[in-house]
Amino acid sequence: MSPVVHFELHSPNLEKSREFFQSVMGWELTNWGGGPKEYWLTKTHEQGAPGINGGMMRSRDADSRTVNTIEVSSVDDYVAKILAARGEIVVPKMAIPEVGYLAYAKDPAGVLFGIMHPDTAAK
Repeated sequence: MSPVVHFELHSPNLEKSREFFQSVMGWELTNWGGGPKEYWLTKTHEQGAPGINGGMMRSRDADSRTVNTIEVSSVDDYVAKILAARGEIVVPKMAIPEVGYLAYAKDPAGVLFGIMHPDTAAK
C-alpha cells in the first residue's frame, strides 16, 4: 500500500493563502529556495504528532486546487502502472534536488495527484 506523504495547496493568490493558513490554522510556512518556482514548505503539526506536512505554491492557472502526493517505490514503475490503468501523466518525472523524484498524474476521472520516490541523491 502506498501512503499519502505530502500535500500541496495551489493558489492563484499565494500571499492571501499564506496569510490565511498562518493566521487561522497556525501553520508555519518557510520559503524553500531549492526550486525554479516560489514554493513554501508548510508545517502543520509538531514532530511526532499525527498528520502530514505539505507545501504551497502559485497555481499555473487561475484555479485553486489541492494535490496529494503518494510515496512510491519507483516513479518509473508507477508511471507505467498509471498508463496501463488508463491514467494520464500530466507532468513527467523530475528530480527535486536532495529530496527525490516526482511526477504528476490524473486518474481516468481526472483526479490530479503526485507520485514521489524519496532519494536524497536526486539532482
